[in-house]
Amino acid sequence: MRKMFVAAAAGEFTVPTRYVFVAPRISRSLPRQFAKPTECRTKFLQELSTTRDKLVTELGDEQRQAVEKLAADTDFSLFECVDLDEMLELHKTTSHYVDRFPYAPFEGGPQQLLPPSQHHEDEARYVQRLVDVYRERFPGAIGGLEDVPAIEEADEHLKRQREAFYAAEAVRVFARDATQPAYFEQVKKDVYDIVVEVAARSYPDGWERHGAVMGVAGTVQLTPTVLTPFVETKARKGVCHHLANEDRLTWCREGEK
Repeated sequence: MRKMFVAAAAGEFTVPTRYVFVAPRISRSLPRQFAKPTECRTKFLQELSTTRDKLVTELGDEQRQAVEKLAADTDFSLFECVDLDEMLELHKTTSHYVDRFPYAPFEGGPQQLLPPSQHHEDEARYVQRLVDVYRERFPGAIGGLEDVPAIEEADEHLKRQREAFYAAEAVRVFARDATQPAYFEQVKKDVYDIVVEVAARSYPDGWERHGAVMGVAGTVQLTPTVLTPFVETKARKGVCHHLANEDRLTWCREGEK
């Protein structure tokens, strides 16, 4: 505290609005002192007049008076202390935590996301890819998305795919907020590198291609990262629909029949 006030009085430092002491263990007396900022300031000024700290004793009279005046005019409620355990708990709430502690386990994981009754705009591309599959599989019965509910097999299939998409979306959001977006990109790469070879084969129709890709996607071995334990089978399948949204996977191809 003396060092801060001496530097600030000399114009080399600006008194902050918040000054936090961090240590592996904080003595019980320090938080009690900081809890009473006026008394803390009085005690500091008393100690300042008797200290043998060279940082203060080597100051000229005017310099010392400037330090005392600055301290006297400062609201000591800016001082607080945090022990290491508390600091780590706060740090866990940031995306920087995983960079510093890449192998530390998470207490929680992705929050479950359920498909809304109305399709979100982020679903438009992959859902249209699926509608193409249904149109091909059920010619004459399905011409667009509005026809899907009338065909039970297609309707149930679409519901499962939307659940998978949102399972992957939950992982993506978790990676963005609690880890790093790059970890989800690695998951996408791992899935794509395997399923693209399966998708490239010849099939009778898009329904068969999609089924073959999903069967493989659910078993893809992922590059180990802090995100990997949270990428369950359904999420791995859902990643394929994220890839379809980016036009990296398609299900129907002209001339296959």
